Parts: sequence; C-alpha cells; structure tokens
Amino acid sequence: MTRAARPIRDDDAVHAAIVIAHPCADSYTAALAARAASGLRAAGHTVDVVDLYALGFRTAMTAAERQAYLGDEPILDPLVRSHADLVRRVDTLVFVYPTWWSGLPAILKGWLERVMVPGVGFVFDENTAAVRPGLTNVRRIIGISTYGSPRRYVRLVNDNGRRTLTRALRISCGLRTRVRWYGHYGVDTSSVTDRSAFADSVERAMRSLR
Repeated sequence: MTRAARPIRDDDAVHAAIVIAHPCADSYTAALAARAASGLRAAGHTVDVVDLYALGFRTAMTAAERQAYLGDEPILDPLVRSHADLVRRVDTLVFVYPTWWSGLPAILKGWLERVMVPGVGFVFDENTAAVRPGLTNVRRIIGISTYGSPRRYVRLVNDNGRRTLTRALRISCGLRTRVRWYGHYGVDTSSVTDRSAFADSVERAMRSLR
C-alpha cells in the first residue's frame, strides 16, 4: 500500500527557482533539472525554471553595467532585472549544472555576477558601509551537479563551483540558510543504471523537501 503524502502546511510550502546551466536541451543535466522540478511539484511546491542557455542569457558584464554597478540602478538589462525580482521572491534556489574545470559553467558564473548586484545579493549598511545579506528570503540553497572526475579528485581540487554557491552565495542569504548538495561523480564512465538511480534520488529528495 502506498502511504498518502502529508498535506503541505503554509509553513511547509516552498517556492523554488531552478537555475539550469547546460547548452544542450537533451543533456543529462536537463533531465536532472526536470526530475527536480517534478519532485517539487509533486509535493505541491511552486517552481520557476530558469534555463540560462534557452533564454540566451548574456554571460559577460558590459562596461555600462560595470559603471552602473555601484549606482542607484545597477541593473540595466530587463532579463537580468526579471531574474533579480525572482530571486527576491523565492525561498529556495536550486542550481543544476555540470562541473567544468572544477568550477561553474561560465554562463552560471556570469549570472551570479550580473544578477547578484548591490541591492539584490547584498546591501551596504548606510552607517558603517559594511556588507549585509540581501537575500534573507532564501532559506535553502540546493546544488545538483555532475562531475567527470571521481569524488576523491573533486575533493583534491576543492570543488570551486560548490564553494561559490554554498559559501559565497550563502553569505548573501544569511548563515541560517540551509545547504544541500547532490553530486553524481565519475559521470563520464557511469552506467545508464547509475545515472537513472541518481536521477531517482534527486526527485525523491525534492519530493520530500520541507
């Protein structure tokens, strides 16, 4: 007999943004993002999917954006503005990407640089000029990444993408923000069965998110 799902209470409800960074729509990364979204929606949560390549997100900050960075209007691009508005509304950020060169894909790094500007990712204290978290609405940061290398090698090179999201970005959200990480290591030599099992585990984890 299948156990009935526990009803979602208001304080359990999740509003997640899933940020995908892979150029191929038929990639394993895209499949993992779809499974994550399916799990969240099956649990009754709200999901916004941000597919950076499908949206044609421009990676590099322009000279004009850099000059505006510390001004009253640091965001010049309407697409970037829509993403900034989204991250200020959600309580959960889910990043799905392949780890390349021990770090984030360029498009995801560029997304952080262009979206997490002053007034969004952080704010300056008017009296002390100290940096304070800007995304205090975010209660969870979740990473789902594939790695060509085995886990021991990833540990050796420090997994810089994971560090960026779970340390640097977490500081922008506040130290009470919880972090979860799901990594499929050695993906280049993994079997179809291995990949399917990992995708299943991702969907189950998202379905049980509270």
